[in-house]
Parts: sequence; C-alpha cells; structure tokens
Amino acid sequence: MIRSALGRTAATAAAVALAAGAVLGGGGAAAAAPAGVPTCGVAGLRAALTDKGGHQAGMSHEGTVLRLTNTTGHTCALRGYPGLQLEDTRHQPVETHTTWGDTYFVQDPGRHTLYLRPGGSAEADLVWAHADAPTMVQAGYLRITPPASHDHLTVPFAKLVTNGDLSVTAFAYRIDVS
Repeated sequence: MIRSALGRTAATAAAVALAAGAVLGGGGAAAAAPAGVPTCGVAGLRAALTDKGGHQAGMSHEGTVLRLTNTTGHTCALRGYPGLQLEDTRHQPVETHTTWGDTYFVQDPGRHTLYLRPGGSAEADLVWAHADAPTMVQAGYLRITPPASHDHLTVPFAKLVTNGDLSVTAFAYRIDVS
C-alpha cells in the first residue's frame, strides 16, 4: 500500500513537472503554472518605463509602457493592475488619482494571471494628460506597487500631469502601442 502510494506520488510529481515544462517552456509566458508559484515581490522585480519604439502622444495625452521584469532565479506570478503614486523631486508624495482600465491609447487586456520566468516581463500602458487645468502636478518620480504587494519600486518620471490623473491597463505579457 505504501509502495503504491509512493509510486502514484512520484508519477504525479513527474506529470506536474512535465506539464510545467510544457506550460512554461515558451518565451516566459504561460496559461497555467504548477501549484506553489509565488507572487512576484518587489525584491525580485525591476521597473522601467519605455516607449517600445512607439510614440503615444495626441490631444494633450501622453503615454508610456510600464514594464516589470522578474530578476529572480524562479518563476513568479503577477495578476492585475499596479498601484501608482506620483512623487515630487524630493520623493514626497503628491496628489495622484489612478484609473484602472482602458487608456487613451490602449484597450485594457483585463486581469489575467501572468507567470514570469526568470528574466521575463509584464507590461501595462500608462497614460496621463498635460493640458492646462487649474491643478497641474509636477512629478519627479513614480512609485509603482505591483499587484498583491504593499511595497513599491520607484522610477524617474519628470512629467507635468493634469490634476495628478493617471490611467493604466492591467499587466499583460505584451502591450501593443503601434
């Protein structure tokens, strides 16, 4: 009886490993992952803002792609939207309002669990307006709180933001800004 249970356990472990290899084998992307994949934490992520070769500008709106990259040696899971907070040039928080969903330039891909292999990335589209308004916020930095985290990463963000309003999509493996 014990030998049979051990055989089933070994077979199950082998099947899970095989499935994980098939699921995680291509390009850092996966539709599902084995149980026990940890949530991506701030200590294992690097944040960057990039235009990805496309320029998001028009009608007093500007945008960029927010990219989080897994810097650990293991796969981690990421699901949902980032928390965002503008900071001034002295790293003091300034008034910020974040809207999750479609941006001026990109349709929201919706919440999906993403599995980031070591070196793999997730992207979200980040947009703000810079039109004349009674309240213009001069940012120096942007705090980014990954989904399911209480800690944040900070990147330079020297932008003038109307009313401190930001809009951002959910994370996806790739955001198309062309």
